[in-house]
Amino acid sequence: MSSSERIQNLRDRKAKTRLSGGPERIEAQHQKGKLTARERLDLLLDKGSFHETDAFVVHRTNDFGLDGQKFSGDSVVTGWGTIDGRLVYVFSQDFTVLGGSLGEVHAGKICKILDLAIKNGAPVIGLNDSGGARIQEGVVSLVGYADIFLHNTLASGVVPQISAILGPCAGGAVYSPALTDFVFMARGTSNMFVTGPDVVKAVTHEEVTFEELGGAAVHAEKSGVCHVAAESEADTLYLIRKLLSYLPQNNLEDPPFLPNGDDSLRTDETLDSIIPDDPGKPYDVKEVIRRVVDSGQFYEIHEAFAQNIVVGFAHLGGHSVGIVANQPQVLAGVLDIDASEKAARFVRFCDAFNIPVVTLVDVPGFMPGPTQEHGGIIRSGAKLLYAYCEATVPKVTIVLRKAYGGAYIVMSSKHLRGDINLAWPSAEIAVMGPAGAVSIVFQKEMEKATDPAQRKADLVTEYREKFANPYIAAERGYLDDIIEPSETRPRLINALEMLQNKRDSNPSKKHGNIPL
Repeated sequence: MSSSERIQNLRDRKAKTRLSGGPERIEAQHQKGKLTARERLDLLLDKGSFHETDAFVVHRTNDFGLDGQKFSGDSVVTGWGTIDGRLVYVFSQDFTVLGGSLGEVHAGKICKILDLAIKNGAPVIGLNDSGGARIQEGVVSLVGYADIFLHNTLASGVVPQISAILGPCAGGAVYSPALTDFVFMARGTSNMFVTGPDVVKAVTHEEVTFEELGGAAVHAEKSGVCHVAAESEADTLYLIRKLLSYLPQNNLEDPPFLPNGDDSLRTDETLDSIIPDDPGKPYDVKEVIRRVVDSGQFYEIHEAFAQNIVVGFAHLGGHSVGIVANQPQVLAGVLDIDASEKAARFVRFCDAFNIPVVTLVDVPGFMPGPTQEHGGIIRSGAKLLYAYCEATVPKVTIVLRKAYGGAYIVMSSKHLRGDINLAWPSAEIAVMGPAGAVSIVFQKEMEKATDPAQRKADLVTEYREKFANPYIAAERGYLDDIIEPSETRPRLINALEMLQNKRDSNPSKKHGNIPL
């Protein structure tokens, strides 16, 4: 065979590989409203940057039910490319080839990509669309999943790992995305569950649809498995690209610095009146965030889950930061089980990847009641406490209004190695809210009062003036300063710049024992 024939042979083989499962199966994929594995990579990566690995490997299996079919590259496309010029490693499961099922070769290709990512320090993005374990390979396919789980665990905290669910993800397959840092789902076409509707019906006699059991809405709002739910596959891939602009390549790098035209000294007088005079009235903490961060751009994580706390990424003076904020509009911003775990996971991610944490506090306490106590609010609250205590990244905290009891301590107080702790004049820092404190301390006095309601109101006012203010904490050095709300942005940026060379560490140990 001549050189030109060999080159043509190579081109023909590569062209056949790019056809995946063939035109009919590609059309079937499109009929479901889904893109193919390669079309997704084209949208995700910078144009022309993708370099494929293992395009010619074929699955090693018996012919049980396969009718002699063999596909180059098996049922997953792997390789690397760039996003905004930065290296990323990718794998994209191909549902047009054997339903995207995972076997020995499929798993080996993914593990190879994870190995490269760890060695070279770059994020891994997995696009999941698979029917599950390949039945024809038996226990070997299960071993393949185990190999991937181990690699996910070893990569955790070393490089960012992002999973996109763009079709079915069931059974053992769900645990790989669950081990990664962020899970994205496309509404209407993606689902995740350990056991499908048929098994649920057989075991519990409940009838439930795929969407009701494990759709994007369920996992974004109820289970918290999904961090970002998008309206389409294209939106999902765009949001992944956007997320990476806030993240470093690995745990040894700082996040990218993105200067923009937003003045670092900009003040905003609207913030001076954003807190209602009535301490019982809510306001939207997201409006505070948008008025403080660069160009008002806030990338929220877990937007629909545990909405009484808000977490997400932004830039302040070009610096990438993670923001944690109580949301007074939902349950008065109280900390419950889901909110505590949501925030704890986010803080630990930021700490693993050198992203400073800004905490905005307006919390009346932990959610009371048997449901929360029996569900483990103590354990969940301890997770958030542990996350803040363990974090060595720069931590800047601002108390906007309420900071009561143990919730004051938990929300990145000075006592948990907070670096800079500030407060607005509206801050109320106390053991408990004025009404509750007065009811306990002055119970007998109010019982004897001619007008108990009026006497209580007077005592609440007195308590608020004497105790529920930021000045007592500032006198003891628990707050570094009390600032005007309008100057929040320049003060935060100044603090972050001052802390950019911060050095802190934890005692030497194999690892801690977070209260899981």
